[in-house]
Amino acid sequence: MDPAARSALAADIDAAARLKGSFKLRSGQVSDEYFDKYRFEADPRLLARVAAAMAPLVPAGAQVLAGLELGGVPIATAMSLATGTPAAFVRKKAKDYGTCLAVEGGSVAGLKVVMIEDVITTGGAVRDAARLLAEAGAEVIGVVCAIWRGEGPPRIEGLDLPVWPALTRDDLNAARGG
Repeated sequence: MDPAARSALAADIDAAARLKGSFKLRSGQVSDEYFDKYRFEADPRLLARVAAAMAPLVPAGAQVLAGLELGGVPIATAMSLATGTPAAFVRKKAKDYGTCLAVEGGSVAGLKVVMIEDVITTGGAVRDAARLLAEAGAEVIGVVCAIWRGEGPPRIEGLDLPVWPALTRDDLNAARGG
């Protein structure tokens, strides 16, 4: 993605998702700012732009785009529609009714799978999903995310897979002048 398009996408995501107010964080702390990633995923035009920015990051030979519950699912679906690559959906844990599967949308056994995630900071959910995909017989070949918010270069501790972000925390900060 060219620098101007990258900057514009970061600015639009930041404008849609960064909220001001009083928010209780997962840590229990209260913040006057909150980044609501579902805001950019729920906007069809912005979601299409995010998917278009992520699609070229998918390595050649990938056979399935595996969206991680919950935020990776709409992005994987949009990418699948745009590229024609089949999608699968990875739950946080197997459901205990119906198919009782953790990976939905068809078998991934023996297929090269790229995990699709919205925002990654530490990668805990990605590690868990990689395990579930491996248990389903997939060959996981990498991770493509909309935003890397972690420290340093994109990598997930304990997971020897490449991580390709469309945007980083620095892109979002630059978009709002910080």
